[in-house]
Amino acid sequence: MRILILGGDGYLGWPTAMRFSARGHEVAVVDNFARRRWHLEQSTDSLTPILPLADRIEAWRELSGKTIECRIGSVEDGEFLDEVVAEFLPEVVVHYGQQPSAPYSMRSRQTAVETQRTNVLGTLNLLFSMQTYVPDAHLIKLGTMGEYGTPNIDIEEGYIEIEHNGRSDTLPFPKLPGSLYHCSKVHDSTNIHFATRIWGLRATDLNQGVVYGIETDETALDPRLATRFDYDETFGTVLNRFCVQAVVGHPLTVYGGGGQTRGYLNIKDTLRCVELAALNPAERGEFRVFNQFTEQFSVSEIAQLVQGCGAELGYDIEVETYPNPRVELEQHYYNASNQKLLDLGLEPHPLGEELVHSLIGAIETHKDRVIFRAITPRTKWNPGELEGGALSVGQKT
Repeated sequence: MRILILGGDGYLGWPTAMRFSARGHEVAVVDNFARRRWHLEQSTDSLTPILPLADRIEAWRELSGKTIECRIGSVEDGEFLDEVVAEFLPEVVVHYGQQPSAPYSMRSRQTAVETQRTNVLGTLNLLFSMQTYVPDAHLIKLGTMGEYGTPNIDIEEGYIEIEHNGRSDTLPFPKLPGSLYHCSKVHDSTNIHFATRIWGLRATDLNQGVVYGIETDETALDPRLATRFDYDETFGTVLNRFCVQAVVGHPLTVYGGGGQTRGYLNIKDTLRCVELAALNPAERGEFRVFNQFTEQFSVSEIAQLVQGCGAELGYDIEVETYPNPRVELEQHYYNASNQKLLDLGLEPHPLGEELVHSLIGAIETHKDRVIFRAITPRTKWNPGELEGGALSVGQKT
């Protein structure tokens, strides 16, 4: 298939491009290097050294003998996106080309507007480009489990059967986004659903949980193919951040009560889920929603796992409770369905001690690159209410 990947320089985009290329698909990537710019602006960086995209593509060609096409530009530029889609004529579009951080979206008016513009307008541009040039192509959009929030009922996959005043219907599952980033993803889902109903496009929304890890079959081939590893408070996910903190001797930063529960999955499972969606496309006019995670953990459970694995490797790890910079429930019911991808053949890689040991080992190689000031939470959902820092130095959980 001809597969177009938006955000092909990113944490997931680059490994996805190599995965499809390795399997013989014709792959083109689009990126404007916004993720690199955002890190430059806040003086942070990936823990793993990552090559420029052109050098990555050349390294991949040397090692695999396969070519990945590259187009540089922004999804917010509708004319650029039209040109790319019209020239490449993709059969599948994998859309990662967005601002992916909740803290970044809550930092200021400027970053909130940038998040909404990049995510909502970029996806709208893509929908129009697909409707005009490739109306039969399959859109695979990376969504987020954060669209649902933490309702006191089981979370279904995209839709829920409703009975009201003696009548019933199947409707989109209620959304309760917890940040302006998550709001943008809800807007995306609404716009994509509209495009499938009105224009007959086909789309799969992958509501993804928290992803961890950096090694895939392809990145393991050569250090030049490494994907990025973010650990800072803005772009780092919780397991990656905790493992970095364990290696450098920084207390694990548990926000609030630590009972915040979410779905998690290995990066290898993310790539497999995207592949399964591509190989089993939605029907014309269908807006399909998959909840993309394999396990559920609370923040405290993740901290305890890292603390225990670190102790086995000789690390003395403290866990500190920080005032929660976010406005969220810290103890709540959470039970989400994830059956659809399992039915398509997903075989999950469970999170366990062996994987955490491996992750810590990879971090040790680059621990001299850790920027300590980037670890402590600074972005607050309600500016001025919290001053940051630990509740008390050395407080254990």
